[in-house]
Amino acid sequence: MLISEFDYELPEELIAQNPLEKREDSRMLAVRRDAKSFQDEHFYNFPQHLKKGDVVVLNNTKVFPARLIGQSETGARIELFLVREIEHRIWETLARPARRLKTGKKILFDKTLSAEVLEKTVEGRIVVRFECEENFDEILEQIGQTPLPPYIRRSGGTSDADKSRYQTVFAKQRGAIAAPTAGLHFTPEILERIKTRGVEIAEITLHVGYGTFEPVRVSDLSQHRVMPERSEITAETAVILNQAKSENRRIIAVGTTTTRALESSIDADGKVSAGNRLADLTITPDYKFKIVGGLLTNFHLPQSSLLVLVSAFAGYDLTMKAYRHAAGSRYRFYSYGDCMLIF
Repeated sequence: MLISEFDYELPEELIAQNPLEKREDSRMLAVRRDAKSFQDEHFYNFPQHLKKGDVVVLNNTKVFPARLIGQSETGARIELFLVREIEHRIWETLARPARRLKTGKKILFDKTLSAEVLEKTVEGRIVVRFECEENFDEILEQIGQTPLPPYIRRSGGTSDADKSRYQTVFAKQRGAIAAPTAGLHFTPEILERIKTRGVEIAEITLHVGYGTFEPVRVSDLSQHRVMPERSEITAETAVILNQAKSENRRIIAVGTTTTRALESSIDADGKVSAGNRLADLTITPDYKFKIVGGLLTNFHLPQSSLLVLVSAFAGYDLTMKAYRHAAGSRYRFYSYGDCMLIF
């Protein structure tokens, strides 16, 4: 299939700029694959769609403040977005404006932190080495900003509210540069309601990287590859998932990141394998899902790899019909927006 087939019309005002006051009040489009139908609901009804024996899998990655604002030696404003740690204090970054940053140039952030430009990659990224006397991660927490997607506009930079709301309530493992947004709807109360229905909750970790939202740069999806992302599945979680799979119980992935981590973990025997790995699977329309039986996901950008993944799970026609319905029904889209539950 062609990536151009995954386009849809979305009025700009439907792109959610702020989270709702209550996480669980998000609207939820419940999609039934077998009936090829959907209905409008709210996320607080999510537990009612679960049954005893189901397993809900969460991505417990934690977003770190990966956006830094500094100055060049001449006083020009420089913005760095940390993409990937190459080695200790050496990072691959996206820079704005990149043209000012020649090899050897210094970027000053505050009295405790500076960076030196080491190289420009062929992809146009900037590799820098950070210099500081104190703990680098602690400095980031103090002066870094929450790395909101570019379609969320903040004239004065990210707010204190973003720091808490662009993070799931179950975030534990620091390392993501973007939130696993399907998890943003959960509250401790919702998680407790899930457990009281006899549903198991399991956690995996996939540190969401730039590859998750990098544009698809080919027309033919068979040529597309999503960049690998670091993931971990513990032995305890693997046991839970393999037992559920052997007993034909449903495994519901919360988010496309969780889906990618789970499907990347399947070994030659068809079982979930525990361990740290690079999740390098690219899910395209002809992919056959091996473990995920349900998916909770937000609404994704047109012509994105995430929309392709969702359509591979729900079916192309049903997915695009659901998206058109959501836009026509004034759902809120993208990271701070509403969600779909697909069974």
